[in-house]
Amino acid sequence: MLDTNIMENNTAKHFALQLGSLASLYLSLSFLLVLLFGVINLAFPDATDGPWDIERASSGIRVAFAMVIVFFPTYLTLTRLVNNNRRQETGGQYLSLTKWLIYLSLLVGGAVLLGDLVAVIITFLEGEITTRFILKTLVVLVIIGCAFVYYLKDAKGYWVENEKKSTVFGMIASLVVAASLVIGFIYTEKPSEVRERKLDDQQISDLQDIQFYIEDYYRVNNALPSTLNELYGGLPIPAAPEGRADYEYLVGDETSYALCATFVEESLQNAASRYPYTAYEKNYNWDHPSGYWCFERAVEAKLTIE
Repeated sequence: MLDTNIMENNTAKHFALQLGSLASLYLSLSFLLVLLFGVINLAFPDATDGPWDIERASSGIRVAFAMVIVFFPTYLTLTRLVNNNRRQETGGQYLSLTKWLIYLSLLVGGAVLLGDLVAVIITFLEGEITTRFILKTLVVLVIIGCAFVYYLKDAKGYWVENEKKSTVFGMIASLVVAASLVIGFIYTEKPSEVRERKLDDQQISDLQDIQFYIEDYYRVNNALPSTLNELYGGLPIPAAPEGRADYEYLVGDETSYALCATFVEESLQNAASRYPYTAYEKNYNWDHPSGYWCFERAVEAKLTIE
């Protein structure tokens, strides 16, 4: 009876450790691919990329960086525990339940490999540049393929008989992941830059609020306010973030004005590089360079009350 309880506890223990190890592996590999795909997109820009494609790639790298830096060490730790317990308690053989889990993982890994290759080919057929296609294909084949081969051999007991090779394999994998993290960190915005861009976005939101109030004021009074204090009539006026220059409201002629602020980062799509705007487009364009910038606006005649 005692031996049966010990066996059941060991089986549950091995299964839990193996499941945790494989779950950490899935997350690590998935987000490592996201990280490397993002780096490839940024390192080899495509003429068809819009500003939000760049931001999506940068954002994906940041999320993937955090996930990999947490789950890959977790995977290494759990895998070490699995291997140690396997050598000590099962004579180097997988218990039947955990062995089924390994083969199921191989099936999933093969499906992921094929699915990722299909996705990469589809993006190529939809116009992605050849360099990106080749690099992404190689990344998928190397990363998913190496994991597949590792567990295929593991299920056959190869790494138990070749412990030193297993250690070398783990060290190489760790170096590859570490190098990927360094490259990802280089190609994405630094935390301070992300913060400054968020503050820039907050300033744009404030200026949009001011523009809305100006247009509403013009509907009622058929004239532009002379100051922001007059515009808000005692209500709180949007203020620039701490450490930034105050917003400026400059009145031009009877229907034109400008809203000015100082920005740390250039917007994702700078106004200076865009095609000429129509009057309507210009009134709702918020592209800006870094530094002091004024957005010229004109109240539309249709806003006035007849």
